[in-house]
Amino acid sequence: MTDTGDAIAVYVHWPYCARICPYCDFNVVRDRGWREEQAVLVEAILCDLEAQAALVGRRPLASIFFGGGTPSLMRAEDVGRVIARARALFPGGDVEITLEANPTDAEAAHFAALREAGVNRLSLGVQSLDDAQLTFLGRNHSADEARRAIAVAAGVFDRLSIDLIYALPGQTVAGWTTAMAEALAMGFEHVSPYQLTIAEGTAFARAAERGGLIPPDEDTAADLYEATQSVLGAAGFEAYEVSNHARGVSARSAHNLHVWRGGDYVGIGPGAHGRLTLDGVRTATVAHRRIGDYVEGVAAGTPWSEQERLDPRAAAEERLLLGLRTVEGVALTDLAALDLTALVEGLVEDGLLAVAEERVVATATGRPVLDAVLKALLT
Repeated sequence: MTDTGDAIAVYVHWPYCARICPYCDFNVVRDRGWREEQAVLVEAILCDLEAQAALVGRRPLASIFFGGGTPSLMRAEDVGRVIARARALFPGGDVEITLEANPTDAEAAHFAALREAGVNRLSLGVQSLDDAQLTFLGRNHSADEARRAIAVAAGVFDRLSIDLIYALPGQTVAGWTTAMAEALAMGFEHVSPYQLTIAEGTAFARAAERGGLIPPDEDTAADLYEATQSVLGAAGFEAYEVSNHARGVSARSAHNLHVWRGGDYVGIGPGAHGRLTLDGVRTATVAHRRIGDYVEGVAAGTPWSEQERLDPRAAAEERLLLGLRTVEGVALTDLAALDLTALVEGLVEDGLLAVAEERVVATATGRPVLDAVLKALLT
């Protein structure tokens, strides 16, 4: 029940960060330079990759994605070892190999080595090109550092993506429009603009509870969203997913599309999520979150803290949740277990969904309120 055939992707989670951002709710830890611990983790990642490959068999490689955390803090030779092992285990040609990086001067100095290691697409977590906003977001780079890192990356990588965060307290449409224009002038082929969310358990959530952080109201947030679509659309970027815009089909993230299309992927590293077809059943996996637990689990042959066999309904719900975020939508046959015919027809009448070529997609009107659309379909 996927649009990806038999191919399988590899996601590698590197949990270390130079600084923990106040909005982040990912599985991350402070990088304190404990190289021995990190060397042990790399060996565990390689062993875990071997073990999961044995479970799923020799299948075509769709993509490799290094996320985190901050995988640009990895030694380039370790990145290369992981890439080489994945290629040895899964046959594949010129696949997309993405690595997320922070735009600090220190990390930019390693970009050429990462390219030599096999990375061919860099995703830069710039978040903002304004120093005051970067301070608010807890970032460990300045706007000028980001600009220098972007220039270095552009000379090393043919494929570049930038992450930007908007809907910050006090942010105006005019200011956000100017910020996007500057980022676009730097030549990125892919832009991921994320609206700031206050995730439970984060420093921002605690600040919001105290009244020390007040995000924009719904109307302002909606205006900022519309400005995002307008500016990027006028610059030739298609919103092929709710928070991802690409300048042409070839600039889309192959790895993310593989996931959104319901493809299998192995999740490697502490806290990594995976989706595998095991004994013919879609299976959700989550690795142990703590680094020590993960290393011990891999050594014991039990790297996962969670393993859930998804029944047809749960698998169909997941396809709906992921697929409706994209312009491709979801094949109606993938949703048969949910019996949504009447609900879909109603949302089509409301102009929030459309059905074409046996696929259901969110319309331009439906995408800004996608959470409400999904709630209506799944409640």
